[in-house]
Amino acid sequence: MSEENIFREVDEELRSERMRALWRRIAPFVIGAAIAIVALVAVNEGWSWYTNSQAARSSEELYASLEVGDDLAAAQARLDQLAADGSGGYPVLAEFRKASLLAEAGDTAGAVAAYDALANSQSNVRLRELALLQAAQILVDTGTLGDVEARIGTIASDDNPMRRVARELIGLAQYKAGDAAAAQASFEAVLNDPLVQGPMRNRMAYYLAQLLSEGAISAESAESAPEQTEEAAPAAE
Repeated sequence: MSEENIFREVDEELRSERMRALWRRIAPFVIGAAIAIVALVAVNEGWSWYTNSQAARSSEELYASLEVGDDLAAAQARLDQLAADGSGGYPVLAEFRKASLLAEAGDTAGAVAAYDALANSQSNVRLRELALLQAAQILVDTGTLGDVEARIGTIASDDNPMRRVARELIGLAQYKAGDAAAAQASFEAVLNDPLVQGPMRNRMAYYLAQLLSEGAISAESAESAPEQTEEAAPAAE
């Protein structure tokens, strides 16, 4: 073996020994970091599993409350439990369902109060507006025009995505209050909305046709409405 080869082997051995010594010094930190990463991943996966399983149980509870038939007390009890212990958005869904059960049971005042409470407790604007729209829908039949407008008057603004539903409910409340001109204006505002969908457009046309057939509005005042009003008139008579 040449002297050069001997020096090379000795040099490689020294470097190998230095690497082993370096590894012995840093190994605890590297292994500790690896364990920490694995632990974080495990915790994250465990939490995801836990939250998903909790959501699944909440979903089952919600569906179970819908399958109790006419036993409103049993449904109410399940929903109370879900509202208290549910995860994710299910407690809010439970509160909405509890309010609707009150309406189905004929307790319209209790249902309105429940929807009002929901609206006041929601930080999510759309959920708040949905609760107010639900309350207003009940009040179209059981309350006054002022009751309806107090809840959804601001939702009927031009920049609100729920404006069409709000204007329809306000129009119905105006019709019930005997203000046909105001009802006509509300229905036509929905009818002329470029984003209104077919089913709602048809309802507005029928409302206007009904007003026209009752003589509550004149044919001249209805001329600005689309031709659907005239097409709907025979069905409304």
